[in-house]
Amino acid sequence: MNEIVENKIHCRDALGFTDTMPSESVDLIICDGPYGVTSHDWDQVGNIQEYNLGLIERFSRVMKPGAALYLFGKCDCIDFIDYRPYLNLGTKIVWYQPSRLAQGRRSYTNNYDVICYFTKGRVEQFNLDEIRVAQLVELEHRRRCENVPSVKNGPYGKTVFNEKGKNPGNVWGDIKQLTYKSKELLSRELLNTVQKPEKLIERLVKASSSEGDLVYDPFSGSGTVPAVCARHDRRFVACELNPEYATLGRQRVKAIHEAGRQLSLL
Repeated sequence: MNEIVENKIHCRDALGFTDTMPSESVDLIICDGPYGVTSHDWDQVGNIQEYNLGLIERFSRVMKPGAALYLFGKCDCIDFIDYRPYLNLGTKIVWYQPSRLAQGRRSYTNNYDVICYFTKGRVEQFNLDEIRVAQLVELEHRRRCENVPSVKNGPYGKTVFNEKGKNPGNVWGDIKQLTYKSKELLSRELLNTVQKPEKLIERLVKASSSEGDLVYDPFSGSGTVPAVCARHDRRFVACELNPEYATLGRQRVKAIHEAGRQLSLL
């Protein structure tokens, strides 16, 4: 296998590029690739479940033992495949978006995307303190609950109140999708299909990697994963077939590095 240049967005096909990567070389993969539901050329993959199984098989080879994979998709993106020979499914995170404008006429409107959280073997790192969210229950009620015998003296003692907040769980409604007015949106063409909020990617990066770890982004799009990695001192390897998107991503990363250099001079 070839040595891959790090901290670069490579203008390459994701499948072929992944096959050239060294085995057991990455700490985290964030895959926001085809969903198989739109008319865009890049989303034409035939059977999305079979396509995702091929991705999972490829990714498992390049992941270190204990590494994590976050695979984006719709509700049935992995329902009809056997991924178990390659990776363990931890949970399906529901990214809930009640403000979506689409209105179903013959069925219920889809108001969420799925983020499938896989690990290669036993989980090596999950940085809960980095991603805690505010408690939704009143503190007084919470502390009353902690005095229940099953919590105070039983198996649920670890559920005690934490000043930093709680585990975000697997339904995320606190991170909103981008809108036309979002400052970080690079162009209207990218809205809802290509560009994800940095806050969403930041939660994944912080949860399943540490500073200096290597993050792989096979479908880089507008470069959100590389941008988040640059802000949080992670190394990255990214791949994007569309040269215009790859250029946008490189510009984002360059701007972050230049801003960091300017701050260091102050």
